[in-house]
Amino acid sequence: MARQIVRETMNRLNRNINIMDHTGTIIASGDLSRVGEIHEGAADVIRSGQLLMITRDNQHLYKGARPGINLPIVFQEKMIGVIGITGEPEEIREFGELVKMITEMMINQSFLASQIEWKQRMKEMVFEELIGREPNVESAEQRLNLLKIKLRAPYQVSLIELRELPMQAQELIQKVEELLNEMQLLVGFRSVNRLFILTSGLEEQAVRRKLEEIQGFLRQKEIGFKIGLGSQVMETSKIAASHEEAKLALLLGDPGRGLISYLDVETKALINRIDPQVKQKFVNRVFAGTPHTSIETLEAFFACNLNIGEAAKQLFIHRNTLIYRLGKIKERTGYDPQVFHDAVSLQLAVWMYQNLEREDGILD
Repeated sequence: MARQIVRETMNRLNRNINIMDHTGTIIASGDLSRVGEIHEGAADVIRSGQLLMITRDNQHLYKGARPGINLPIVFQEKMIGVIGITGEPEEIREFGELVKMITEMMINQSFLASQIEWKQRMKEMVFEELIGREPNVESAEQRLNLLKIKLRAPYQVSLIELRELPMQAQELIQKVEELLNEMQLLVGFRSVNRLFILTSGLEEQAVRRKLEEIQGFLRQKEIGFKIGLGSQVMETSKIAASHEEAKLALLLGDPGRGLISYLDVETKALINRIDPQVKQKFVNRVFAGTPHTSIETLEAFFACNLNIGEAAKQLFIHRNTLIYRLGKIKERTGYDPQVFHDAVSLQLAVWMYQNLEREDGILD
């Protein structure tokens, strides 16, 4: 930071700048040969706490010093170093205080940024500990105490998957925290494009309302997104389960929907847990000799709640063409898509087919 201050200040003032630490050692300078030397004038400033002007009259008192002005750098009411500006003291005194003020401000900003970064990393570590295979609740509680955060039941995990990130990660986190307007929660990134939110002490309807506000913000910024919402849990040891449900909601939910709750995909999630060989056997039996286009037809038909008119529009075909296709599916599979009991079997087969495609990429 001292080198950065020297570089930026010299570019503006056209004067040599030295920065000394609390021992009077030069740690940054426009004259690189002086770095590492003790600046006797700075040592004097550290002892007195007062500004020091080195003139041609008193220059001999400070070994190796040049005419200029040396000012204490103060941070949180403590002198941490000295900044020196080379030149005729009377000429540079008028802007010396300004340079000192800018230097102290830059140090303060850097400190605040590092504090924000430290707190954010701590939040992400707490979340990692809570969703691990064996949640480390005790360690998480200790870190939360340092952050002055007290999580309380019910707990609920949301995951926001972003297609791109047109702003700084920390800026987005702060905006999400502002929209949530709650102190007792954790927000952070699990990966480059996946943001987590762990809410506490909020009923699900309140969580959904806040997520709707976040959706509005993301749409306004034209940021592509999908939100997965896990179920509420009452124990910290169950937060990992809510996280897994949020992941499944993202994986299995309709990509066209902004917010997908685990409850919306719970049946698909149960299918996800069935042994792949069992799924493969069922799909092969139901869809034996059925072309992929017929399965796509069923996907649209079921997505439109068995409404022939809506499904025909979605498929860009005439309703009579759709009725013909459904008839062919009945012939090939022995299941009538327009009969509830048969439709259930076909829907299960479609979900298993999709699940196997995700897992393997290729069906037998």
